Amino acid sequence: MKILLPTSITLDEEKLGLEPGDIVRHYNPTEPIAEEDTDAEVLIAWANTADQLADSARRMKNVGLIQALLAGPDAVRAAGFTPNAAICAGVGLHSKTVAEHALALTLNFVRFLPTLAQATVEHRWAEELGGAQELHPKDQVTTLLDANVLVWGFGSIGQETARLFKAFGANVTGVAQSAGKRSGFPVIATEQIDEYLPTTDILVMVLPTSDSTFKVLDAHKLQLLPKRAYLVNVGRGTTVDEDALVAALNSGSIAGAALDVTATEPLPSDSPLWDAKNIVITPHAAGGRPVNPEELIAHNIRAFRTGAAASEYRNRF
Repeated sequence: MKILLPTSITLDEEKLGLEPGDIVRHYNPTEPIAEEDTDAEVLIAWANTADQLADSARRMKNVGLIQALLAGPDAVRAAGFTPNAAICAGVGLHSKTVAEHALALTLNFVRFLPTLAQATVEHRWAEELGGAQELHPKDQVTTLLDANVLVWGFGSIGQETARLFKAFGANVTGVAQSAGKRSGFPVIATEQIDEYLPTTDILVMVLPTSDSTFKVLDAHKLQLLPKRAYLVNVGRGTTVDEDALVAALNSGSIAGAALDVTATEPLPSDSPLWDAKNIVITPHAAGGRPVNPEELIAHNIRAFRTGAAASEYRNRF
């Protein structure tokens, strides 16, 4: 069996479950696959361009498994691979790093790091942030202890985020399509969110792109948040009405926002987001580091090799 590995990531080939006779070839995910490798049965995709995937879909006639390391399968599914091929995503590979980034962005605000960084530049001892302080001052979030955190989008990343915030003493509630309990956390249905926003201290968004999530955080929902609230978006930029967010930040109706994602990426230099008050923008840096991808790849290669039923694959779409 021929397996194509991308040069965009270093994989431990000894952990891929290879068997005698398997052929491993490496390819550049931004360039067309070499003609002699278009007969490969397995394609591992990471950091591939849309054009490269579409070209691969046209030319790889024998491919039976496309294992993407992205959390979502949308880019691979849109490429037009044969419907007989198993398309699997990297769900779970980015949960820990994205959750870590969400926590870092939150602590950045809660512990006033932007203000302290500016004070350092000014050689100023920021007395107002040191010494005796109230634990829970009115209309201000200064700690995650007992903070009300709403995690909107409660899949694997959302649940990992919830675990981290809980470890810091926060009260965490998930938001998903249906209510219930997941991983020990209370989960409300999406249509209930307006009831919870007025008591939310930190709103963490981990929503995917879809018709139902397009600008779902709009002016109405932003107005429901208290002035002390912070927004952290590590999902997709299309889920936030950015004009409404800029207005909310500049008017002071929310305390701040941290965005790892924006509707247009890279964010244009003339975007009003750059100049909004109390905003931190990171360049889609939360994930990008698949954790232990070899285990997932090996599992799905084994399923493909043995002709297993679709249900035996992990993250198959």
